Amino acid sequence: MFNEIFVSLIAYLVPIYIANASALLFGGGLPLDFNKKLFGKPILGRGKTFKGTFSGIFFGSLSVFIIAPFIPEGFITNYYVFGIMLVLGAITGDIVASFIKRRLGLKRGAQAPLLDQLDFVAGSFLFTLWIRTPTLEEVIIIVLITLTLHRIANYIAYKIKLKEVPW
Repeated sequence: MFNEIFVSLIAYLVPIYIANASALLFGGGLPLDFNKKLFGKPILGRGKTFKGTFSGIFFGSLSVFIIAPFIPEGFITNYYVFGIMLVLGAITGDIVASFIKRRLGLKRGAQAPLLDQLDFVAGSFLFTLWIRTPTLEEVIIIVLITLTLHRIANYIAYKIKLKEVPW
């Protein structure tokens, strides 16, 4: 039982965490929305960039190819497809959350509890439901781990000046 949970956590978390972190670490440059506005508000804001998006997809996908040989077939028949969909879902979830925050009038860096921490997880789950439905236990553990690690990672990113706010 422990081994199955461990495998599922690795299978889900490694690609989505690497995709999410890589988008932050290697982002910058031209915004995805080209600095355009929708009803007077930025569409996504300057924090969602082409460089960050493609970096997140590239490094997240690379992690899929590195760990795929270690994921047993009993977990998923084709982990490559599943993993790439996790990555695309994570990046898309983060972009959609930014769009929602702009519609709510929240500025870049403004707090949006749970939306900020779980956007990429929700996106990855939604993008892979057609391949594999996570168990309730997996969802609970992934959410709890993500809420904890997200807080720690953001504080570190703030301290080393990668983020403007510690959340």
